[in-house]
This record gives sequence, structure tokens and C-alpha cells, in this order.
Amino acid sequence: MTEQLRDKKVVVLYGGSSSEREVSLRSGRAVYEALLSKGYRVELLDAAGDLCEGLNSLRPDIVFIALHGGVGENGAIQGFLEVLGIPYTGSGRLASALAMDKVRTKTRLLSEGINTTPYIEFHRSEALLNGDLNKSLLTKAIEFPLPWVVKPVSEGSSIGVHIIHTEEEIEGPVMDALKYDSRIILEQYIKGREIHIAVLGGRSLGGVEVRPSSEFYDYTAKYTPGMTEYILPPEIPEDIYLTMQDMAVRSHRALGCKGATRVDLILSQDMVPYVLEVNTIPGMTATSLLPKIARQQGISFEDLVETILLEAIEDPKA
Repeated sequence: MTEQLRDKKVVVLYGGSSSEREVSLRSGRAVYEALLSKGYRVELLDAAGDLCEGLNSLRPDIVFIALHGGVGENGAIQGFLEVLGIPYTGSGRLASALAMDKVRTKTRLLSEGINTTPYIEFHRSEALLNGDLNKSLLTKAIEFPLPWVVKPVSEGSSIGVHIIHTEEEIEGPVMDALKYDSRIILEQYIKGREIHIAVLGGRSLGGVEVRPSSEFYDYTAKYTPGMTEYILPPEIPEDIYLTMQDMAVRSHRALGCKGATRVDLILSQDMVPYVLEVNTIPGMTATSLLPKIARQQGISFEDLVETILLEAIEDPKA
């Protein structure tokens, strides 16, 4: 236990009511066990309950946010904790809101000269006509070639994400994405290698190449043991690897992130890297990528959790 945190009471905020609740429960329990093993005074608090009452009862000195998706990751919880004057782990409210919104993330990255995939955004009111998909409008508005990827603008864990190979199959994927958000994004699908870079304290920890058995790194591939092969470090040329790490750090800084983030990139078959998104609260489960990358660098899960916690005290939010 570090001296700065010796007398601090830590509350791990987990669960919540988003579509990623089950993943958050697993992350939160893992963080809780890690802090217990380090000798911290730590409590678990499910954000699905009365948050005001829970925080008032537990009176934390610091909150470790282990929420994924929804209000836990979009800046709402972060702003709430700031109003209460409680320090917390990870990025602040603005960076969290920017990173959770895939359109605003891309806008910010492009303004900083960081390569990202071509895309177009649609609101539900544009995508639907009398309750049915306005297929003609969507397909005519998209100026990049098939295949396409459709995503809810503000969801994580690949929920509601689909690859569209032909115009004829657009309806099902788009309608499913609209179940999770009133705004969707359609991106050009880039066939290549999925590389995920971990950033901690503004520096790259390295990365992992993921090779899912499914068509892409979807929810099942992410959280089902044995569904994905993990290559550490990625089997790509060293200069490309360094470029991708630099892009990840620049993306982290461009959004104003703090603490630990995971930046997802795709490396095309002609060796061009694209940033896909920035995750401000990476998973902390047994199959999660951030702990795998940290372990490759000789950082145990317990030390990783403690480092994230310590940074929240040493580098408070602006």
C-alpha cells in the first residue's frame, strides 16, 4: 500500500444499469479483490441502486470507477462525483463524454491529424420513415465502399455492432443498432489486424493483437474464454508498432484522458493504421486486454489497480 493512500477508504463503483452491467460486475469484483489483497479499506457499491444514499453511507475518500457503458462512462458519474468533491479514477467528465461518443471522438481525432476510418452519422429520425428503415436514403448517403460497419454512437463492448456486406442486408443490423441509441454511425469496414494499445499515465504500455474466431472482435469473442487468440506483442513490423503506439498516446491526449485507457486500432492489409475508438474505462476481467498488456510489461493485476488508484490522487481532474 502506498503512503498517500494508507488511510483512504476506497469504494469500487460497479454494476449499474447499462447493457454492459455483467461485464462491470466482473471488473468491479476483480478490482475489489485486488485492493483487498493490497490491504486497502475497500467497499463495493452497485451503481444500480440509490447512489446518493450509498455514497453517503460509505463515505469514500476515493472512488474507483469500474462501470462500463451508459452513465458510468459518459461523464455523468464523473460530474456527479466532482459535485460531491470525491476524487475518482480515470478520465474527467469532458474526456469521458467525448470518448463515449464515437462521432465526437472521430471529429477530435481528425482535427489532430490522427487517421480514423471514413464514416457517416444518422439519427433515428433520418434512418426511419414511418417506423420502417429508410434504406434508400441511407445507401445513397454513404459515399465509401462496402463492407460497412454499423454501431450505436454511444455503446461499448461491441454491443449493437454489425458488419454489412451488401446493401440488401442493411436493414437488420441498422435496426438492431437503433435499439441501443438514437444515433448510429456507419463506418467503412477495414479488413486487417486488430491492435489494442494500453495507455497509462500518458504513456504507452504496449499492445496486443487480437485474433477472434468470429468475423470480428464482438461481445462473445471479448468475454468468452477460448474464443480469441491474443498475441503479445503484436506480430507486426516494429516501425508500424511504434507508430500505432504513438497514435494511441496522441488520441488519449487529444481527448484529454487520464488514468488508464485502451485505444483500439485496425491495421489494414496495406499496413495503414486507423484509430477506431478510445475506451476510458477498460475492462478489468480475466479476459480483459489492459491487464494482459500490463502483465506482459511485468505489472501484476494488483499493481495495475493500485497505479490507477494512485494517479487519481496525484493527478486530480481539471
